[in-house]
Amino acid sequence: MMLSTHNLTAHYGDFQALFGVDIEVAAGEIVAVIGANGSGKSTLLKAITGLISAEREAVRFEGRAIGGLPGHRVLALGIAMVPEGRRLFPSLSVEENLLLGAYRNRPGSWNLARVYELFPVLGEKRQVSSTSLSGGQQQMVAIGRALMSNPRLLICDEMSLGLAPIVIKDIYESLPVLNSEGVTLIIVEQDVSLAMRVSNRLYCIQEGRVSLSGRSSEVTREQVSAAYFGV
Repeated sequence: MMLSTHNLTAHYGDFQALFGVDIEVAAGEIVAVIGANGSGKSTLLKAITGLISAEREAVRFEGRAIGGLPGHRVLALGIAMVPEGRRLFPSLSVEENLLLGAYRNRPGSWNLARVYELFPVLGEKRQVSSTSLSGGQQQMVAIGRALMSNPRLLICDEMSLGLAPIVIKDIYESLPVLNSEGVTLIIVEQDVSLAMRVSNRLYCIQEGRVSLSGRSSEVTREQVSAAYFGV
């Protein structure tokens, strides 16, 4: 098992956002996390990546307890996240944004040339400001920046949010390519059909708890609907 959480809880001050969440992600999988707004999906990702506090043994990566480690140490271990909203640096060019992803100097095959091969439009626009790009192109930069850290596990938070369907199709077509090259993926998606189509397994989070888990090809729409809405 590459990544697992064990009775994971998370708080924002006095507010508890996660209640005993257990998930497992095997090496080479694409695992989807689905759920409504405010269900705890992004909180789960923050707890995994060290952006909010967690008990040390509540998160394990490749056999090592990593709960509560700061984000830069989690990144150094090989976990990178494509954040919701992309979070690019508007004062920097496309290429400068990408190069920021490589600051830990992790060994691996991902570099500027590989990112431009995956997303040719970024090579064409490498010297322009990231703010001049379309939403889909900015999402490509965010993915490329994460890949520049040469992650073992890539976590993608709401990649399709606000994008046109044809752009979403282009973005998601890159995921099997990454997976075939040894990158394990967690994708958080509100588009349930899309999440089920691209993933091997899924977890549904509802009010901070896992309400459904299973192979994406085996769970039914009725099961997903009941778990998603808590009915």
